[in-house]
Parts: sequence; structure tokens; C-alpha cells
Amino acid sequence: MAVSSTTVDLVVSGGTVYTPAGFVRASISVAEGKIVALTNDSKAPAADKVINAEGKYVIPGLVDTHTHLRDPGFTHKEDYITGGRAAAAGGVTLTVDMPNVNPPPNTAEQFKKHIENAQQKAIVDFGHNAAGTVLEEIPKIAQLGPVGYKIFMMSDVGRDYPHMPGIGVSDNGVLLELFEAIAKTRNVAIVHPWDQQIWERISQKRISSGRINFTDYADAVRDYDSIIFVNSIGTIINLQRVTDVKLHILHMSCKRAFEMVEQAKAEGQTITTEVNPHDVFLANNRENVERLGPYSIGWGVPKEEGDATWQYLVDGTADLVGTDHAPHTKEEKEVGWKDMWKAPGGTPALEWYLSLFLTEVNKDRIAFDRVIQLCSENPAKIFSLFPRKGAIQVGSDADLVIVDMKKEKKLDENKIYTKCGWNPYRDMEVKGMPIQTLVRGTSVMEDGEVIGKPGFGKQVKPAFAP
Repeated sequence: MAVSSTTVDLVVSGGTVYTPAGFVRASISVAEGKIVALTNDSKAPAADKVINAEGKYVIPGLVDTHTHLRDPGFTHKEDYITGGRAAAAGGVTLTVDMPNVNPPPNTAEQFKKHIENAQQKAIVDFGHNAAGTVLEEIPKIAQLGPVGYKIFMMSDVGRDYPHMPGIGVSDNGVLLELFEAIAKTRNVAIVHPWDQQIWERISQKRISSGRINFTDYADAVRDYDSIIFVNSIGTIINLQRVTDVKLHILHMSCKRAFEMVEQAKAEGQTITTEVNPHDVFLANNRENVERLGPYSIGWGVPKEEGDATWQYLVDGTADLVGTDHAPHTKEEKEVGWKDMWKAPGGTPALEWYLSLFLTEVNKDRIAFDRVIQLCSENPAKIFSLFPRKGAIQVGSDADLVIVDMKKEKKLDENKIYTKCGWNPYRDMEVKGMPIQTLVRGTSVMEDGEVIGKPGFGKQVKPAFAP
């Protein structure tokens, strides 16, 4: 597209740019936060600022629809400012946080307060997944632009966080009614699958016999061939079939569960699936589980399941990657060496997951365009944020990440932005890193230094939102 001779705000020139047509050599022109042209370098207009991306790749900013920022209520673990810095450092330009905060945003009033709090602190753009647990509040919340409605099919055993009251539903009859209500809003029902009754029985047996350390817990989650996942996923597939809600299933890491979803998709059901980085880079390796203990996340993934999950990422079976960025303090995690039922599950990922995947691109284990689809394009499409987000095309927000595919680093904990202060991927060697992150044409990270300011991020709503 050609532009007039008027000077634009920014031109990113010389890079290999990911566009709807694939990778092309192009200059990106930006005005008022939007992409206004993609041209040959020689045809780019004059600009107030020029970024030279020669020899680098320019990809759409990552869209993470599964982020736990712990704000408000648990800000000793993370908050919107520290989490936003971690996002910017990792090439994430839009975070969508989860509702296990205090108070939980399961009413319109609490949702509104949550957004107001986020707006004061956000460094990158943000959306929010409401807690879809109060039937009469679902249509009221819809007027405020939630990205989706999150439902946990569980509550904690042996601890009271991160799956606390107000965000969980394990009654299938209640789930049916909630799915019906969410379907009417056009939003996505986002579900953490879990068979609570079976999990309580498994937990009671382990606890009563004293088998409670981190390996006992990791194994317990996968007892009976991962039945707590498989049973619950079968249930919500059937509930989706009769309600026609748009269903998004989290924590997919079971071959049988993927097969069930693929069968449902083949029959015309609207279901999408998410894979988390920890299930293909951490918990799928027994050595990592034993070395990192409670820091690996809390559960394990049998090797054959991890291998299958990776293949589903590669071949297009899995729909997107969400970080499940879930920071906790070291003090909270340390308890898990002896009793994982008392330690919170979860692990941070925002700062590193792009580099982990780019490393696999360099190893020819996954295509570069597939990583972009999983981490940016597909999340934006599934949650009706595309093409404003997740694309480099005229009219899209200028959310850009400049990537150096040759840059190498051994991950460590010397300089990290997440408040929890630890990195479960430390000592891993990566090749391929984000070196600059731009949100709506404004640089928020350069050469590993986050320069974005709190309050710059804006709320992003689905395209159909009021």
C-alpha cells in the first residue's frame, strides 16, 4: 500500500516481516499507533523515527490469553506493573489475566473495579477474563468487554490458593446453566478441566498414607491415566454440544483428550485448545520435575504424553499457546519439597516462552510461522481480537516484536522482571530472542531493558463488545 508524502510517526525498515502472506522483506509505516502501510524499503515515507531491523525478523506482538498477574489481592507474588514488565521483556504486547484475584471479578461491579485498577498500572495492552460463576452477573459483565469467562472445575485440597472460592464450579448442572448464559454473550467459555470428586479421593489416599512430596503430587495428578483431565474434558465437550457455547479448554496435555476434542471438532463443535509452555519444556521431563521440585509447576507429564502434545503443536491440532504465567514466592514454593498439597502450583513464563519456542525453530523442530500462529495470530482470532491484534497488516495496531534469531543466551535469574524473582527455565540455552517490543508503535522494551511506563497499556475488548 502506498502512503502520501505526509511524514508518519514511525517506520520499521529492513526487516523480514510476518504478514498474512507469509514472511516478506518490508518496511512498516506507523501513524497514531496503527499500521498505515507495508512497502518496499525504498518506498517508505519520511518518518519522525526510523528503526533499522536489517537482518532481523519482525513479528506480531504476542497475545497471551492466560496470564495470572495476581492483582489485586496477591500482589506480593506479582502485580500489573511487574507482570507488564515481564510481558514487554518477552515480546508480549497483550496480556489477558485470570480471575483468581481478590475480590474475584464475578460481578459487573468487581469487573469494573478490576479494569480501573489495571488501567492505572498496565505497561502493555490488557484484557481480562471474568469469573463466569454467577449466573445473573454474566450478561451484566458482558457489557464491560470481557475477553472471556473463566471457570475452574475445581477447588484446592490442602490449601486455599490459587483455586479459591468464587471462581470454581464442580457441579455439572450449574456448569450447564453457566454455559447457556455465556453462549448468549458471544464470549468464550474458558475452562480449567478437573474432576474434583476423583481428585479429592486420590488426594485423600495419598495424604493419609504420607505420600505428599512433590513427586507424589506430580504422579497423583496423572493417576489412572490422567483421569482427572480426561473425565472433565469429556463432560465439557458434551455440555458444549448442547449449549453451543464457544469453548476453550486449558491445560491440554493428554493424547486421549486431544482425540476427544478432534472428534468433537469433526462433528462441528466449536472447541479450541491451549497448551502451556511448562508442559512441553518442564513437566514433560522427569529429571526437571525431580531437580526443580515444586518449582517445575506441581504436576508431571508422562514422556509419551509430552511427545504427543509437542506433535499437536507442530501439526496444527493444538490451537494456541498460553503461558499460564503463575508466579508464587520462593517461600510459598519451598513448602512443596515436603508437602506439595500445601504449596501452590504454578510457574512464571512470560519473559522466556518466546525464546524457548524460537530455539526450537532454530533446531527445525517447529516452523517459525507456526509459532506465530500459536502465540499471536490464533489467540487473537479465537477471542475476536483479530486483526486489531495478532497481525501485521494495514489497520492493525502496531504491536511489533523485533527478533534476533541468532542471539544466544543461557537463561538465568540475574535480571528478571517478574516479582517472584525465580526462573524455572534457568540454565537452559536459548537461541533466538526478542530484542525490541513495541505496543501501538511505542517501544516498551529495547535490548532487554523495559522502558514502558505504567498506565500506557489500554484495555482491549472483543470486536463485538458494546
